[in-house]
Amino acid sequence: MTRVLSAQTALPDNYVDQETLLAAFREHWGKKHFNLERLEQLHRAVRVGGRHLALPLEEYSALESFAARNAAWTRAATLVGERAVRSALLAADLAPAQVDHLFFVTVTGIATPSIDARLVEPLGLRDSVKRVPIFGLGCVAGAAGISRAHDVLRAAPGEIAVLLAVELCSLTLQREDLSIPNIIASGLFGDGAAAVVLEGGARGRGPRIVATRSIFYPGTERVMGWDIVDSGFKVVLSPAVPQLVRERLRGDVDAFLAEQGLSRAGIRHFICHPGGPKVLEAVEEALELPSRALQRSWDSLQTAGNLSSASVLFVLADLLASGEPQPGDYGLLSAMGPGFCSELVLLQW
Repeated sequence: MTRVLSAQTALPDNYVDQETLLAAFREHWGKKHFNLERLEQLHRAVRVGGRHLALPLEEYSALESFAARNAAWTRAATLVGERAVRSALLAADLAPAQVDHLFFVTVTGIATPSIDARLVEPLGLRDSVKRVPIFGLGCVAGAAGISRAHDVLRAAPGEIAVLLAVELCSLTLQREDLSIPNIIASGLFGDGAAAVVLEGGARGRGPRIVATRSIFYPGTERVMGWDIVDSGFKVVLSPAVPQLVRERLRGDVDAFLAEQGLSRAGIRHFICHPGGPKVLEAVEEALELPSRALQRSWDSLQTAGNLSSASVLFVLADLLASGEPQPGDYGLLSAMGPGFCSELVLLQW
């Protein structure tokens, strides 16, 4: 058995509302005779009110190379990641020296030593901590990271694992790319970190992980991801994502729940990655949910944007802090991402 002991979040200090960001993009892309009316239309369609940025807005113009942006990513990821882990351990009433496993997921920067290694000494983790850095899962990685930690803890009763997700999407923006996917990404994705503490065993508090499911969809490699170009990470974002959700999610969820003797009607809490308005609407349609069922996902999107792997953990943290779940409640945590794939985690309080 694995239990979720805590989930906490951390955001960079530099908050900028969407109107200010839109004005900055207008000034930059307007010089290239870009269709500014289309820019504004796409930014307003994502229904994001503002985002936290890794750096002050005025510092981005000086980052002229992938090397400069990635160096900034490494510095900022270490700082915000440390804050998230400290907060999660405090909420779980655990000391850093009690951590046996540290999982780290990201898709917005690269570093060797990886960010998890850079946190061992500042956090005071044991030198015997087992580290697992995972790159490339994108938006699905928050849910997948919980699943992989659960896989390990099932064989390690009493051990403690921390999952850390750090995504600084603003540092991946391709300033010279006027494609629709890049324009959408410039309005949708934000920066943030989240940490989840899990224990292998039967401690009383927190939901237990009942089961997990990973699902890969063949022939969908170009639906979402990065093209690695000279200037860094160039976004791949297909408009087919909502339709893929409509076609596949219901059957996948129903089959997964049926194996546990459940149906969608037995799920009290839906903890869904806020990929964007069209994705959330597709989830509501596929699972036949009222809009209020995903209200926490909609709220997270509006206040912070899509934080890639960290977003679903923000929704989980909000639910845990609310005190709303009651003993016996079931929750379904779900996310989709590059592969294209989905990850499902069944929780019970």
